[in-house]
Amino acid sequence: MLAEEQVRSMLTKMITMVAGQFAVETVSVAGDPYTDEELWAEFLRTKWANKLDIQICKVSPLPTSEIHGHSDDDSTRKCSQTEGGYYAIEVEGDYCAMKQKTGHIMAGVTSFGQAPDRMRAWDACREVPVIQDEQIPRKCFQFVQRFCCAVVGLLVFVLAVCSKSSFLLLVTLGNNATITVPTSQKPSALLSIGCTLVGPSVLLLIKSLWKFIFKSSGIPSKKTVLWVVCIEFLVAIGTVLLTVVAMPHFDIVTNIMLLNSVSFLSAVLQVAADCLAKERKRFIMLPIIAIVLIILGYVLFILSFLVGEQNSSLESLIAVGVAILGTFFISLNWWENYSTLFNVGFLNDISKDIAGSRNMVCILSSMVRILITGIVVGAYVPLYGYDWYTISSLPSDVGDIILGLVVIQVISSAMCHWFAVVACKIHALRRSFVVPMYLASVTVLAFFLVPVSIYSHGATELPANVSYCQSLQLPGYEGFNISWFEGLMKDVTRTLCNHEISAEKDVTGLAFLGGLALCWWLGLIFSTLYIWYLRIERIERTQDLFVRRMYESAFLEQSMLLNTRFKIRKRIKERRPKEPVTVYLCATMWHEAYDEMMRMVISMFRLDKYRPKTTAASDAVFEFHIYFDDAFKDVEDSKERHVNEYVETLVEVVREVYIIFGEEDSCIFKKRPPVPHQKIIRTPYGGRLEYTLPKGNVLMVHFKDKQLIRHKKRWSQIMYLYYLLGWRLNRKFFKMFEEGGDKNALNEALKKEKENTYILTLDGDTEFQPSALMLLIDRLKLYPDVGAACGRIHPTGAGPMVWYQKFEYAVGHWMQKTAEHVFGCVLCSPGCFSLFRGAALMDDNVMKRYTTKATKASHYVQYDQGEDRWLCTLLLQQGWRVEYNAAADAYTNAPEEFKDFYNQRRRWSPSGLANTIDLLGSGKLTSERNSSISRLYILYLILVTGTSILGPATICLMIAGSFQFIFNIQPNIALLLATLPPLVYLGLCFKLKADNQIKVAGAMSVLYAFLMLATMLSIIANIVEEKSFMTPSGLFYIGLISIYVVTAALHPQEFSVIIYGFLYFLCIPSGHMLLNIYSLVNMNNVTWGIREISGQAKAQTADAIKKQLMQARCCSRNSCQLRGHPKDETKFWRELQKKYLEPLVEGKEQQKKFARDLKALRDKATFTYFICNALWLVATSFLQAIVNTISIPVPKLHANGTVVRGETISIEPIELMLLLGFAVIIVVQFLAMLYHRIYTLIHLVSYIATETKAAKKHEKKSSRQSAESDTQVSTALEAIYKNGAIGQETTIYFQNPLCEDSLHYTSL
Repeated sequence: MLAEEQVRSMLTKMITMVAGQFAVETVSVAGDPYTDEELWAEFLRTKWANKLDIQICKVSPLPTSEIHGHSDDDSTRKCSQTEGGYYAIEVEGDYCAMKQKTGHIMAGVTSFGQAPDRMRAWDACREVPVIQDEQIPRKCFQFVQRFCCAVVGLLVFVLAVCSKSSFLLLVTLGNNATITVPTSQKPSALLSIGCTLVGPSVLLLIKSLWKFIFKSSGIPSKKTVLWVVCIEFLVAIGTVLLTVVAMPHFDIVTNIMLLNSVSFLSAVLQVAADCLAKERKRFIMLPIIAIVLIILGYVLFILSFLVGEQNSSLESLIAVGVAILGTFFISLNWWENYSTLFNVGFLNDISKDIAGSRNMVCILSSMVRILITGIVVGAYVPLYGYDWYTISSLPSDVGDIILGLVVIQVISSAMCHWFAVVACKIHALRRSFVVPMYLASVTVLAFFLVPVSIYSHGATELPANVSYCQSLQLPGYEGFNISWFEGLMKDVTRTLCNHEISAEKDVTGLAFLGGLALCWWLGLIFSTLYIWYLRIERIERTQDLFVRRMYESAFLEQSMLLNTRFKIRKRIKERRPKEPVTVYLCATMWHEAYDEMMRMVISMFRLDKYRPKTTAASDAVFEFHIYFDDAFKDVEDSKERHVNEYVETLVEVVREVYIIFGEEDSCIFKKRPPVPHQKIIRTPYGGRLEYTLPKGNVLMVHFKDKQLIRHKKRWSQIMYLYYLLGWRLNRKFFKMFEEGGDKNALNEALKKEKENTYILTLDGDTEFQPSALMLLIDRLKLYPDVGAACGRIHPTGAGPMVWYQKFEYAVGHWMQKTAEHVFGCVLCSPGCFSLFRGAALMDDNVMKRYTTKATKASHYVQYDQGEDRWLCTLLLQQGWRVEYNAAADAYTNAPEEFKDFYNQRRRWSPSGLANTIDLLGSGKLTSERNSSISRLYILYLILVTGTSILGPATICLMIAGSFQFIFNIQPNIALLLATLPPLVYLGLCFKLKADNQIKVAGAMSVLYAFLMLATMLSIIANIVEEKSFMTPSGLFYIGLISIYVVTAALHPQEFSVIIYGFLYFLCIPSGHMLLNIYSLVNMNNVTWGIREISGQAKAQTADAIKKQLMQARCCSRNSCQLRGHPKDETKFWRELQKKYLEPLVEGKEQQKKFARDLKALRDKATFTYFICNALWLVATSFLQAIVNTISIPVPKLHANGTVVRGETISIEPIELMLLLGFAVIIVVQFLAMLYHRIYTLIHLVSYIATETKAAKKHEKKSSRQSAESDTQVSTALEAIYKNGAIGQETTIYFQNPLCEDSLHYTSL
């Protein structure tokens, strides 16, 4: 019997030889028949199965009579020559027999690729689709990432310098030694300091109030309220004492560096936390050094006044004590950063309560800060001998300087805080956040000292024996007739000259001053150096990066650094427990064409290559599913139904794509990749074809027989929801429970599994890149309340109809979806490319209610005609958030024919309106359940829905205006002419068939295009005639065009779409009036509308595919194997069919009843729609009749804004209201687009940064492992040959079933 080391060496040799010469798909190896089967299976799996990307399913004894090799006769004969005990090892469905006897192991290798010398080298040219590899981001994206990091870092640095400089100048103006602000009017400077202190609190109060009112927030306990009030009281007292009371007594150098000492308590708490954690001493030494440096700075600070200042006044010494006390109180500000590190129950409870009631706590803390700051500043002024009434006599130029400094300080602080957060989120923590913050103090110090030095050395016309400091006090040198900048710099100099050590240039005093500045600066660096090693996920929430929402304007960089979340660094680096998400890609397919199938299948294979299943510690696990509706057909002289030509096309597409992705080497010496290994499984709903993709992920194609299971898209979605979530996910944990698992633990694990299970819905023609899916995954991983996220859908195709849709889709995503995302929730996450969370789908009133069978006319419209929109409505009503990511691009075919476009929108328009009305009807309850949907957002939806309903009437009014201008006819007659064509079309729609209605609409669309061109020209002519575009209509259209152009410029990759805007404008009557009429009148038509007639599928070239795939046959060329369905899964499918998915059988009477109900609903909806538009037109006509009575005269303006005397423009109130309504909607959407665009860029840059690092790390690791593996194999082979460990009679046989004889024979 062979020793284990001998077996391992022999296996290593065999694998090396096999992998080096053949494209191995499956390998089978047997062991000792007396060895336990499970041990051998584990041995084979762990030692070498992963090297060949295969999966060993089981190891079992196999009698000689049941030996099965490859279907090739020669292979079977070779296996049958052996005798003795056999073991069958099932590898991806293949069997081969193995025999072991003393000193001998026979191994069978099946499904080899063809040897290179048998390739047809002359036919090596290929025709492959364009496949873009996104494993490594493109250079332009890397450039964008680096450019953004550089810009953000520069802005953080500049804004921090501006914030600190402006604040220190305000403090300087409060010093009694300065003269820019007279001594009697110093309260104005102190008031400006107080305003800058409360600025962040005011902004935080507004933000928190908004979230508290329109979002949801908990109420803190009394204990938490008392603790927060006490801490904020001390911090507010300390801030005012330091900045208002103490700092105006010090020089500029001391003030700059004194602020760095507020890190003292944070350093102490870091030491305590590290000591309790018993971690590395070198980690503890950093905050200890910081403590020593800060204390040394305090000592030097005190000595500089006691020793350096011979005539130190009691007031100065008191200011020193107050400053030290103030810095200690301020250092309490960041207690929450360390509260959970000491396992103190009181602090843990407080922190947990604050986290659950953050908005209310922020409101409370900001109000305390504002109140205490106001009281202390207000009380200090009279106590110090100042009078508040002197503010009224402040010179205007001095007031402008103070006001300008306050504005600069407040704005720069807020912007610096925001850009610092951005720097962390885009993974530029060190170069764009930490380094700029560290350098800010030094730069400000240089900014003040350099001009002071220049002015002092440039003062040459001084009296004899008079120093520069003394000259500043002489008459004539007070600073009159100088610029404001020079005056401020001289005031800075006066603060230095006011101290003896600076005025007399005392070496000891200057050493004290320089020493304390250096100590405090280094103390800040050492106490915040932990940030340098902070690990950040790809996309982080601000609350996970920073402990508090508030920043401190007086010491901005210190507050930002100390507010960064502190984490103890471990002795041994602990990797974050990765929770890989499971993503099921589920595509619904019906009668797609060959090229459409190719796009979708390529996207799946591309994702398989991007995230191989064999990759260890992957962040996501993928499984692919295609649900093929109506896949079978009846064939004459056959008892069973056969798959149709569309299924054959799909199988051929998978085979072609598999070969393309399996060929990693495109030269003529390449190994031919094996065709996909297929498992054909009979199922209760038809059949299933399973593939193992080149990188190990699984693709399942489910073929639905509409005679066995309910067909159409919604029922296919219910199929995979209940199969993947209801059966596979729940069953796994239920089996654990039956085996004795703990109920509570299993509940928690199941809950976590639901949250980390995602379903990507796809259409059969969708194409996407892996990055698009990963960006959607980021949204769901980051925010646990997000139930679904959709990407940017791009229509593809050619022709005017597609051009129209390109602009329509662009505007819908640029403006509407971004506004929905920012102000509330996205209303529709399209099924062609959307990611859903399993926990959200499995929530109450979602998946269960989604199975509702249509029993009313309204159900057909809302449930079956717009299933994607209805599913999102259910999620929103249950409290889940739906988001939009503009960087997740997906491409889908758009209707290229006018008829197909109208039929598609005939389904979408009524269902969208029905779901919106449903959501608005439950608006109060939904806003209570869903924190993202506020009543203000409900009001926005009402406004948008109202303008959409009144669209036809608005278009008629626009066309009537052009008639009135061009033909110079009365307004009412022009309105009658404009409304007559749509009324005629409305009547024709009730009489004609659908196809004829579309033909009439097409002809009218052409005529309306000419009318819209005339309308556009009439608007321009009106502007020319009035000699001004400063009219409501002129401003509206110019503003609209400007907004669209700017929006397109902010989407540079899509800027060319703006060209189609002209076509979209011409087609407005067709798309927003005629289409609405057609959709309403044909609401009773519940057919799908497109692809109803089977087209010609692509001709097949592989004979094996044309065989009856669902028959009990095996296609040796395609490695097909027929499998039976597992019994428990068969039971599940039968129960699911019986309860939810039995084919719908409707009698004639029931069909007639539904037809009558649908017509009644159609008539009711059409009448309501007509009445709303009619009332709008009648009201407008009436107002036009009495225009002179109620019109609003507005002064006529020239383009430069000057008023034209004696001329006015009359505006009707209803016209003004209409224009204002549209203008408000567009401006709101534009602002939302700007906000959303910025955060999309942040997400994209962070994705590029992390993916680049991950790709480089993976490449480096792979090359290292490959080198180590080669070294180990060489060592093992040398040992085998050198030591003769394997007897000479040991023989290994390698067989290639595609060759006539044994391909390789080796005797060791």
